[in-house]
Amino acid sequence: MFRRGFLPGIGNLLAFEATARHGSVSRAAAELNLTQSAVSRQIQHLEESLGVSLFSRSRQRVVLTDIGRMYAASIRTTLAELSDATHQAMALSGTQGVLNLAVLPTFGTRWLIPRIPEFFALHPGVTVNFGARLVPFDFETEHFDAAIHFGQPHWSGAICERLRDEKVVPVCSPAYREREAIASPGDLTRATLLQQSTRPTAWAEWFARCGVEEGNPLRGPRFEQFGMVVQAAVAGLGAALVPHFLVSDELSSGRLEILFQQSLTSEGAYYLVYPEAKAQEPLVRSFRDWILAKTRGE
Repeated sequence: MFRRGFLPGIGNLLAFEATARHGSVSRAAAELNLTQSAVSRQIQHLEESLGVSLFSRSRQRVVLTDIGRMYAASIRTTLAELSDATHQAMALSGTQGVLNLAVLPTFGTRWLIPRIPEFFALHPGVTVNFGARLVPFDFETEHFDAAIHFGQPHWSGAICERLRDEKVVPVCSPAYREREAIASPGDLTRATLLQQSTRPTAWAEWFARCGVEEGNPLRGPRFEQFGMVVQAAVAGLGAALVPHFLVSDELSSGRLEILFQQSLTSEGAYYLVYPEAKAQEPLVRSFRDWILAKTRGE
């Protein structure tokens, strides 16, 4: 697949990339712990093998040519990927398998990670790598084995396993409730409404559920993640609509309290998603079985 004659030596590429980045052979030599003449020779060998000039040279200065600028950008990406791949390979020493999992940030930090030791206890030696993703992606271009998704069970080329529904409740800190004298749903029309940017209609739906008219349910500061909304509510910045299961610790400790019993059941749900091609892979199946049992048991 790769003909050796078309693959420059790694030392030549490192010398070229460092010189291109610094715009200086001497600085590149210092970074690579080589002499300036050694770096210059490596760049010369690279240019000879490619048959192009990568730098223009004038009075001890080196400036990238147009071809050199293009090549440097590509090589920088390639070297970064090679470095990451090498680190990952080294990290797998002694492991019994690796699962690369894309998760919703708040679901990952507040629900999954506190429970994942149980999975490791059942599967010693397995490594799970976590990455944050907020929207569906293409499994063919992203190096994930599975993902935790909220919404509808629509994901091209993938299987969606329903994990749990979501009940959203209004919460705030006890101090904020006392300061704003919030005693009925109508009192929230004068409160600061903490908004989750991906759920812009949530407050409008909740006020409608309570039969309360609110002129502008979109008002208030916006946050990209539920974790940020929760922290803002704990800090007393306003009232928030959040999934009940994601704030169990704050409710138990008294840092937050549920304002009213009126709640919303979200149209979407949480799903475990994995490519059809990986459906029979042992580690994917093991994680699937574990998380389905865990979510359905709570």
